[in-house]
Amino acid sequence: MTGSVESYMRRCTLCPRNCGADRMAGRMGYCGAPARITAARAALHMWEEPCISGEKGSGAVFFSGCSLGCVYCQNYRISGGSLGKEISEEQLCEIFLRLQDEDGAANINLVTAGHYVPQICLALERARSRGLSIPVVYNSSGYEKPQTLQMLDGLVDIYLPDFKYMDGGLAKAFSKAPDYPERAMEALACMVRQAPVCRFDADGYMTAGVIVRHLILPGHVKNSKAVLSYLYETYGDSIYISIMNQYTPVADFPDHPELNRKVTEREYERVLDYALSIGIENAFIQEGDTASESFIPPFDCQGV
Repeated sequence: MTGSVESYMRRCTLCPRNCGADRMAGRMGYCGAPARITAARAALHMWEEPCISGEKGSGAVFFSGCSLGCVYCQNYRISGGSLGKEISEEQLCEIFLRLQDEDGAANINLVTAGHYVPQICLALERARSRGLSIPVVYNSSGYEKPQTLQMLDGLVDIYLPDFKYMDGGLAKAFSKAPDYPERAMEALACMVRQAPVCRFDADGYMTAGVIVRHLILPGHVKNSKAVLSYLYETYGDSIYISIMNQYTPVADFPDHPELNRKVTEREYERVLDYALSIGIENAFIQEGDTASESFIPPFDCQGV
């Protein structure tokens, strides 16, 4: 990492929004985040992919705020940035070590952390010097800048990004980010360069590599097929793909009525059939009716 935390916060351009907010002066940019780390939960999380959570649980730190801001956000309680507790880099370091040493986490899972990357780098470096040895997972919306991701090179072992859209129109309508496809492609290329080989330990836990998540949206099977096609044509079996049907309506969407329902079994089957037809084998799929609030933890500042 080049430069101090303060230098990044004075005119913040960590994400593709490039809003230039002076977070040191208390001004919040698009992400809604202050200069000081704000987190809403730091505890074992059991609902990630099997190779991430397993039986031990993933040591998930949920950061407040988000640079993307999807209208259907499943973590809407914290994505706006208003819910959470401010902590220092030293406190974050101690959280990492507690999750490893006391809670027995399989890994450290940084959830929506892009707007705090400089601070997180300091906390990870400090934790590593004090014995942090479990893998570090960077859990992201996929809307990232390669320059910011480059700070994490050597500190993150596993990248777990979303790839939400290949349709810029949908990205504009649902996330006010018409450039999402291009930015996600650039970000994923950077992640794969840093973690090009997927590795697993004897117990089946992932220790390195990239898993790309795609959340199917109701009424938009075509977008899902385009995402899967791009991922497989570009990366083949060098990455894993998690095909998710857990979309849960969190509000009423009069302008987008299709978002007012869950994904149907038929929609999910169509996407899975397509994945098989183009040759995707390294995939995680969800069985049964998985659209449930159980995937959304209570954001009560536990462990922060």
